[in-house]
Amino acid sequence: MSQAPHSQDSGHEGPIKTPQQLIVAVVLAFVVPVVIIALLVSFVSAGGQGSSGSDALSAQATSERIMPVGTVEIKSASANAGPRSGEDVFKAQCTTCHTAGALGAPKFGDAAAWGPRIGAGFASLLNSALKGKNNMPAQGGGDFSEYEIGRAVVYMANAGGAKFAEPAAPAGAASAASAP
Repeated sequence: MSQAPHSQDSGHEGPIKTPQQLIVAVVLAFVVPVVIIALLVSFVSAGGQGSSGSDALSAQATSERIMPVGTVEIKSASANAGPRSGEDVFKAQCTTCHTAGALGAPKFGDAAAWGPRIGAGFASLLNSALKGKNNMPAQGGGDFSEYEIGRAVVYMANAGGAKFAEPAAPAGAASAASAP
């Protein structure tokens, strides 16, 4: 009975032959994926910073994006500031529509358009200006005293051919206008 002894070598050997190689292979199996994940995270987080020349994250760009939509203005009533003239009120508020004739407003200086309105009288014109009429809001959307609106009405109507006298100043406005 002659049988050949079985050899332990069957031709299927792996790359790991010693326990040290096994330890190195196990450590690398954990370390290499962790390093790759860390590099990917670093790459992705650096990609959102913008390219060179981009000012998307600059302080100025950020402040422009978060700036408030509106602002608050506080008007101070100066003791020496008297009531505004009719021309000043016209230039500040009325000129928007009355210079161009927008929304059916009679054009400044157009006698034909102002004629029927002047015929209704100063009180009617003043009432329309104070309370609004048709497309015109109250006071033309401005913030003026009744006396200042009256002066603006006289200014516009007189430019359209009326001969209205300027309204009398109220007691408070007269003392403010005469103050030094």
